[in-house]
Amino acid sequence: MTTTTTPDALLGMVGSALGPTDWIAVEQDRIDLFADATGDHQWIHTDVARAVAESPFGGPIAHGYLTLSLVNLFLPQLLTVEPISMGVNVGLDKVRFPAPVPAGSRLGGGGEIVAAEPIGEGIQVVVRVAVEIEGGTKPACVADTVSRFFP
Repeated sequence: MTTTTTPDALLGMVGSALGPTDWIAVEQDRIDLFADATGDHQWIHTDVARAVAESPFGGPIAHGYLTLSLVNLFLPQLLTVEPISMGVNVGLDKVRFPAPVPAGSRLGGGGEIVAAEPIGEGIQVVVRVAVEIEGGTKPACVADTVSRFFP
């Protein structure tokens, strides 16, 4: 569920919950494509037979950075700011990976606006995005994203 707001209204939304997003499957082919794109072919991600036999996770898991990259997919499903001339991704304040993502899992996101302040002519907002594993007890990733919106 997307929350739509204006840049100025963000200032009064600190503490507001956002979401949830749609679910997305993280299948082995997505993990392999990420490994090819980044050069990270660590066996716990790409060698299914070895991961099943030797990994403490019982099979292959998604890269933490693959899970983090899905925040970029989830964030606009959580929050839309209009009207703006431009939105800018400033970066991240904090990222954690509390739980591994087994291949074949479905992930979704939820969020919270944790800070908002005027910056120059724009508004800077920090949204804490929790990437949840369907049926899981802990999030796969929690990231504090920093964005600026310019009216």
